[in-house]
Amino acid sequence: MVYAWRKNSRREARSTVTVRCVAIGRWGKPPNSSHPIKQNTPLGIILMIAAMAGFACSDALIKVLSTTMSPPQVLILLTGGGLLFFVAIALWERAKLFDRVVFAKPLLVRYGAEIIGMIGMVTALATAPLSTVGIILQASPLVVTLGAVLFLGERVGIHRWASIIVGFLGVLLILRPGTGSFEPSLLWAVMAMTGLSVRDLVTRITPPGVASSALASYTMLAALPVAIGWVLMRGEPVVAWDGSPWIMALTVALGSTGYMLLIASIRMAPVSVVSPFRYSRLVFLMAIGITFFGERPDAATWAGAALIMASGLYMMWREARSASA
Repeated sequence: MVYAWRKNSRREARSTVTVRCVAIGRWGKPPNSSHPIKQNTPLGIILMIAAMAGFACSDALIKVLSTTMSPPQVLILLTGGGLLFFVAIALWERAKLFDRVVFAKPLLVRYGAEIIGMIGMVTALATAPLSTVGIILQASPLVVTLGAVLFLGERVGIHRWASIIVGFLGVLLILRPGTGSFEPSLLWAVMAMTGLSVRDLVTRITPPGVASSALASYTMLAALPVAIGWVLMRGEPVVAWDGSPWIMALTVALGSTGYMLLIASIRMAPVSVVSPFRYSRLVFLMAIGITFFGERPDAATWAGAALIMASGLYMMWREARSASA
Protein backbone atom coordinates (compact mmCIF):
# COMPACT_ATOMS: atom_id res chain seq x y z
CA MET A 1 0.00 0.00 0.00
CA VAL A 2 2.75 2.43 0.95
CA TYR A 3 4.78 1.53 -2.13
CA ALA A 4 1.84 2.00 -4.46
CA TRP A 5 1.12 5.43 -3.06
CA ARG A 6 4.76 6.52 -3.33
CA LYS A 7 4.82 5.40 -6.93
CA ASN A 8 1.70 7.24 -7.96
CA SER A 9 1.55 10.27 -5.64
CA ARG A 10 3.15 12.71 -8.06
CA ARG A 11 0.86 11.63 -10.88
CA GLU A 12 -2.22 11.89 -8.63
CA ALA A 13 -1.18 15.34 -7.43
CA ARG A 14 -1.19 16.61 -11.01
CA SER A 15 -4.60 15.26 -11.89
CA THR A 16 -8.14 15.99 -10.82
CA VAL A 17 -8.91 12.50 -9.63
CA THR A 18 -11.74 12.00 -7.16
CA VAL A 19 -10.72 11.78 -3.54
CA ARG A 20 -12.37 10.49 -0.41
CA CYS A 21 -12.55 13.54 1.85
CA VAL A 22 -13.21 12.82 5.51
CA ALA A 23 -13.28 16.35 6.82
CA ILE A 24 -16.68 17.80 5.93
CA GLY A 25 -19.95 17.41 7.72
CA ARG A 26 -19.19 14.65 10.20
CA TRP A 27 -15.68 15.18 8.87
CA GLY A 28 -17.11 13.22 5.89
CA LYS A 29 -17.41 9.52 5.14
CA PRO A 30 -15.32 7.08 7.19
CA PRO A 31 -12.18 5.84 5.41
CA ASN A 32 -13.73 2.44 4.78
CA SER A 33 -16.60 3.97 2.82
CA SER A 34 -16.64 3.20 -0.87
CA HIS A 35 -18.50 6.39 -1.72
CA PRO A 36 -16.11 8.77 -3.50
CA ILE A 37 -16.46 12.54 -3.15
CA LYS A 38 -15.29 14.56 -6.13
CA GLN A 39 -13.06 17.53 -5.68
CA ASN A 40 -15.13 20.62 -4.94
CA THR A 41 -13.25 23.87 -5.43
CA PRO A 42 -15.96 26.31 -4.20
CA LEU A 43 -16.47 24.34 -0.99
CA GLY A 44 -12.70 24.07 -0.58
CA ILE A 45 -12.47 27.86 -0.72
CA ILE A 46 -15.24 28.28 1.87
CA LEU A 47 -13.53 25.82 4.20
CA MET A 48 -10.25 27.69 3.82
CA ILE A 49 -11.84 31.01 4.83
CA ALA A 50 -13.57 29.35 7.80
CA ALA A 51 -10.27 27.80 8.85
CA MET A 52 -8.54 31.18 8.71
CA ALA A 53 -11.23 32.76 10.90
CA GLY A 54 -10.75 30.03 13.48
CA PHE A 55 -6.97 30.38 13.36
CA ALA A 56 -7.15 34.17 13.76
CA CYS A 57 -9.28 33.91 16.90
CA SER A 58 -7.04 31.15 18.26
CA ASP A 59 -3.94 33.26 17.54
CA ALA A 60 -5.38 36.15 19.51
CA LEU A 61 -6.09 33.88 22.47
CA ILE A 62 -2.57 32.43 22.29
CA LYS A 63 -1.20 35.95 22.60
CA VAL A 64 -3.37 36.48 25.67
CA LEU A 65 -2.15 33.22 27.22
CA SER A 66 1.46 34.19 26.46
CA THR A 67 1.25 36.95 29.04
CA THR A 68 1.21 34.30 31.80
CA MET A 69 2.62 31.20 30.05
CA SER A 70 5.86 30.59 28.14
CA PRO A 71 5.79 29.56 24.44
CA PRO A 72 6.64 25.88 25.17
CA GLN A 73 3.93 25.73 27.83
CA VAL A 74 1.43 27.13 25.33
CA LEU A 75 2.64 24.56 22.77
CA ILE A 76 2.05 21.73 25.25
CA LEU A 77 -1.48 23.02 25.77
CA LEU A 78 -2.14 23.16 22.04
CA THR A 79 -0.63 19.78 21.17
CA GLY A 80 -2.02 17.94 24.20
CA GLY A 81 -5.47 19.42 23.82
CA GLY A 82 -5.37 18.94 20.06
CA LEU A 83 -4.40 15.27 20.46
CA LEU A 84 -7.41 14.60 22.68
CA PHE A 85 -9.68 16.50 20.30
CA PHE A 86 -8.54 14.70 17.16
CA VAL A 87 -8.51 11.24 18.72
CA ALA A 88 -12.07 11.81 19.93
CA ILE A 89 -13.11 12.85 16.41
CA ALA A 90 -11.37 9.80 14.93
CA LEU A 91 -13.16 7.45 17.33
CA TRP A 92 -16.48 9.15 16.66
CA GLU A 93 -16.20 8.75 12.91
CA ARG A 94 -14.70 5.26 13.31
CA ALA A 95 -11.58 6.26 11.42
CA LYS A 96 -8.64 3.90 11.22
CA LEU A 97 -6.07 5.27 13.64
CA PHE A 98 -3.49 2.49 13.27
CA ASP A 99 -2.25 2.29 9.70
CA ARG A 100 1.30 1.78 8.42
CA VAL A 101 0.82 4.55 5.87
CA VAL A 102 0.97 7.21 8.62
CA PHE A 103 4.67 6.34 8.95
CA ALA A 104 5.43 6.86 5.25
CA LYS A 105 8.39 9.18 4.68
CA PRO A 106 6.36 12.04 3.13
CA LEU A 107 4.08 12.10 6.16
CA LEU A 108 7.08 12.08 8.49
CA VAL A 109 8.22 15.18 6.62
CA ARG A 110 4.78 16.66 7.18
CA TYR A 111 4.95 16.04 10.93
CA GLY A 112 8.37 17.67 11.13
CA ALA A 113 7.24 20.68 9.12
CA GLU A 114 4.19 21.07 11.34
CA ILE A 115 6.34 21.03 14.46
CA ILE A 116 8.63 23.71 13.04
CA GLY A 117 5.62 25.80 12.08
CA MET A 118 4.02 25.51 15.52
CA ILE A 119 7.21 26.43 17.36
CA GLY A 120 7.65 29.48 15.17
CA MET A 121 3.99 30.41 15.50
CA VAL A 122 3.63 30.37 19.28
CA THR A 123 6.96 32.17 19.75
CA ALA A 124 6.10 34.84 17.20
CA LEU A 125 2.67 35.44 18.74
CA ALA A 126 4.28 35.80 22.16
CA THR A 127 7.01 38.23 21.10
CA ALA A 128 5.78 40.20 18.08
CA PRO A 129 2.70 42.26 17.13
CA LEU A 130 -0.26 40.08 16.19
CA SER A 131 -1.07 42.00 13.02
CA THR A 132 2.53 41.94 11.75
CA VAL A 133 2.84 38.21 12.39
CA GLY A 134 -0.39 37.72 10.48
CA ILE A 135 0.92 39.68 7.51
CA ILE A 136 4.10 37.61 7.27
CA LEU A 137 2.14 34.37 7.52
CA GLN A 138 0.16 35.40 4.48
CA ALA A 139 3.25 34.93 2.35
CA SER A 140 2.69 31.20 2.80
CA PRO A 141 0.53 30.87 -0.35
CA LEU A 142 3.42 32.28 -2.37
CA VAL A 143 5.75 29.63 -0.98
CA VAL A 144 3.11 26.93 -1.47
CA THR A 145 2.53 27.96 -5.08
CA LEU A 146 6.27 27.97 -5.72
CA GLY A 147 6.58 24.55 -4.10
CA ALA A 148 3.64 23.22 -6.12
CA VAL A 149 5.52 24.18 -9.26
CA LEU A 150 8.82 22.68 -8.15
CA PHE A 151 7.57 19.48 -6.51
CA LEU A 152 3.98 18.75 -7.61
CA GLY A 153 4.34 19.53 -11.29
CA GLU A 154 1.78 22.37 -11.34
CA ARG A 155 2.32 25.01 -14.00
CA VAL A 156 2.15 28.77 -13.61
CA GLY A 157 2.75 31.50 -16.16
CA ILE A 158 4.93 34.56 -16.11
CA HIS A 159 2.19 36.66 -14.53
CA ARG A 160 1.94 34.42 -11.48
CA TRP A 161 5.73 34.31 -11.25
CA ALA A 162 5.62 38.11 -11.12
CA SER A 163 3.01 37.90 -8.36
CA ILE A 164 5.27 35.64 -6.31
CA ILE A 165 8.17 38.05 -6.66
CA VAL A 166 6.02 41.05 -5.69
CA GLY A 167 4.72 39.18 -2.65
CA PHE A 168 8.22 38.37 -1.45
CA LEU A 169 9.19 42.01 -1.89
CA GLY A 170 6.29 42.83 0.42
CA VAL A 171 7.72 40.49 3.06
CA LEU A 172 11.12 42.16 2.80
CA LEU A 173 9.47 45.55 3.15
CA ILE A 174 7.90 44.42 6.42
CA LEU A 175 11.06 42.80 7.80
CA ARG A 176 13.45 45.54 6.61
CA PRO A 177 16.58 43.47 7.29
CA GLY A 178 19.76 45.45 7.83
CA THR A 179 17.93 48.57 9.02
CA GLY A 180 17.21 50.03 12.44
CA SER A 181 13.56 49.04 12.09
CA PHE A 182 14.35 45.33 11.83
CA GLU A 183 12.72 43.27 14.60
CA PRO A 184 14.46 39.89 15.13
CA SER A 185 11.31 38.48 16.74
CA LEU A 186 9.63 38.56 13.33
CA LEU A 187 12.00 35.82 12.16
CA TRP A 188 9.90 33.44 14.25
CA ALA A 189 6.99 34.35 11.99
CA VAL A 190 9.14 33.58 8.93
CA MET A 191 10.00 30.21 10.49
CA ALA A 192 6.30 29.51 11.05
CA MET A 193 5.42 30.52 7.51
CA THR A 194 8.08 28.22 6.04
CA GLY A 195 7.10 25.21 8.13
CA LEU A 196 3.39 25.59 7.45
CA SER A 197 4.03 25.96 3.72
CA VAL A 198 5.89 22.64 3.61
CA ARG A 199 3.08 21.07 5.61
CA ASP A 200 0.48 22.25 3.12
CA LEU A 201 2.44 20.89 0.17
CA VAL A 202 2.75 17.44 1.71
CA THR A 203 -0.91 17.48 2.78
CA ARG A 204 -1.87 17.86 -0.87
CA ILE A 205 -0.39 14.45 -1.72
CA THR A 206 -1.62 12.68 1.40
CA PRO A 207 -3.17 9.29 0.55
CA PRO A 208 -6.96 9.84 0.28
CA GLY A 209 -7.69 6.80 2.45
CA VAL A 210 -6.11 8.43 5.54
CA ALA A 211 -8.70 10.18 7.70
CA SER A 212 -7.99 13.83 8.42
CA SER A 213 -8.57 13.22 12.13
CA ALA A 214 -6.02 10.39 12.15
CA LEU A 215 -3.49 12.54 10.28
CA ALA A 216 -3.97 15.37 12.76
CA SER A 217 -3.73 12.99 15.72
CA TYR A 218 -0.34 11.69 14.63
CA THR A 219 0.86 15.24 14.04
CA MET A 220 -0.06 16.26 17.58
CA LEU A 221 1.43 13.03 18.93
CA ALA A 222 4.73 13.82 17.20
CA ALA A 223 4.75 17.43 18.41
CA LEU A 224 3.87 16.80 22.06
CA PRO A 225 7.25 15.21 23.09
CA VAL A 226 9.06 18.07 21.38
CA ALA A 227 7.03 20.60 23.38
CA ILE A 228 7.66 18.71 26.63
CA GLY A 229 11.40 18.52 25.93
CA TRP A 230 11.46 22.23 25.14
CA VAL A 231 9.82 23.23 28.43
CA LEU A 232 12.05 20.86 30.45
CA MET A 233 15.14 22.43 28.87
CA ARG A 234 13.93 25.79 30.17
CA GLY A 235 13.44 24.38 33.66
CA GLU A 236 9.75 25.25 33.73
CA PRO A 237 6.72 23.25 34.91
CA VAL A 238 5.34 21.00 32.18
CA VAL A 239 1.75 21.91 33.02
CA ALA A 240 0.91 25.56 33.64
CA TRP A 241 -2.49 26.73 34.88
CA ASP A 242 -1.80 30.45 34.98
CA GLY A 243 -4.24 31.17 32.17
CA SER A 244 -8.03 31.03 32.34
CA PRO A 245 -9.33 27.46 31.80
CA TRP A 246 -12.03 28.84 29.51
CA ILE A 247 -9.48 30.67 27.37
CA MET A 248 -7.34 27.52 27.22
CA ALA A 249 -10.26 25.35 26.15
CA LEU A 250 -11.48 27.86 23.56
CA THR A 251 -7.96 28.26 22.14
CA VAL A 252 -7.63 24.51 21.61
CA ALA A 253 -11.14 24.18 20.18
CA LEU A 254 -10.74 27.00 17.67
CA GLY A 255 -7.26 25.96 16.60
CA SER A 256 -8.20 22.29 16.24
CA THR A 257 -11.34 23.03 14.25
CA GLY A 258 -9.43 25.37 11.98
CA TYR A 259 -6.78 22.70 11.50
CA MET A 260 -9.35 20.14 10.36
CA LEU A 261 -10.98 22.63 7.98
CA LEU A 262 -7.57 23.50 6.53
CA ILE A 263 -6.75 19.86 5.81
CA ALA A 264 -10.17 19.37 4.23
CA SER A 265 -9.75 22.43 2.03
CA ILE A 266 -6.33 21.46 0.71
CA ARG A 267 -7.37 17.88 0.02
CA MET A 268 -10.60 18.96 -1.68
CA ALA A 269 -9.28 21.50 -4.21
CA PRO A 270 -6.05 22.31 -6.11
CA VAL A 271 -3.51 23.77 -3.72
CA SER A 272 -2.74 26.72 -6.02
CA VAL A 273 -6.44 27.66 -6.00
CA VAL A 274 -7.34 27.53 -2.30
CA SER A 275 -4.01 28.72 -0.88
CA PRO A 276 -4.49 32.41 -1.82
CA PHE A 277 -7.63 32.46 0.31
CA ARG A 278 -5.38 32.16 3.33
CA TYR A 279 -5.14 35.93 2.96
CA SER A 280 -8.51 36.17 4.71
CA ARG A 281 -6.60 35.41 7.90
CA LEU A 282 -4.78 38.69 7.44
CA VAL A 283 -8.05 40.61 7.44
CA PHE A 284 -9.19 38.89 10.63
CA LEU A 285 -5.86 39.35 12.41
CA MET A 286 -5.49 43.01 11.44
CA ALA A 287 -8.98 43.73 12.73
CA ILE A 288 -8.33 41.90 16.01
CA GLY A 289 -4.88 43.44 16.52
CA ILE A 290 -6.08 46.99 15.95
CA THR A 291 -9.35 46.65 17.86
CA PHE A 292 -8.32 44.62 20.91
CA PHE A 293 -4.54 45.00 21.21
CA GLY A 294 -4.19 48.63 20.15
CA GLU A 295 -1.65 47.83 17.44
CA ARG A 296 -0.83 50.52 14.90
CA PRO A 297 1.21 49.17 11.96
CA ASP A 298 3.50 51.75 10.35
CA ALA A 299 3.39 52.84 6.71
CA ALA A 300 6.00 50.31 5.55
CA THR A 301 4.06 47.46 7.15
CA TRP A 302 0.85 48.60 5.46
CA ALA A 303 2.70 48.84 2.14
CA GLY A 304 4.12 45.34 2.55
CA ALA A 305 0.70 43.98 3.43
CA ALA A 306 -0.74 45.66 0.32
CA LEU A 307 1.89 44.04 -1.90
CA ILE A 308 1.28 40.61 -0.40
CA MET A 309 -2.48 40.88 -0.72
CA ALA A 310 -2.28 42.34 -4.22
CA SER A 311 -0.09 39.48 -5.39
CA GLY A 312 -2.51 36.95 -3.89
CA LEU A 313 -5.58 38.59 -5.40
CA TYR A 314 -3.89 38.74 -8.77
CA MET A 315 -3.02 35.05 -8.61
CA MET A 316 -6.64 34.27 -7.80
CA TRP A 317 -7.82 36.32 -10.76
CA ARG A 318 -5.37 34.61 -13.09
CA GLU A 319 -6.45 31.20 -11.79
CA ALA A 320 -10.13 32.00 -12.34
CA ARG A 321 -9.39 33.30 -15.82
CA SER A 322 -7.44 30.16 -16.71
CA ALA A 323 -10.19 27.91 -15.36
CA SER A 324 -12.86 29.62 -17.43
CA ALA A 325 -10.80 29.63 -20.62
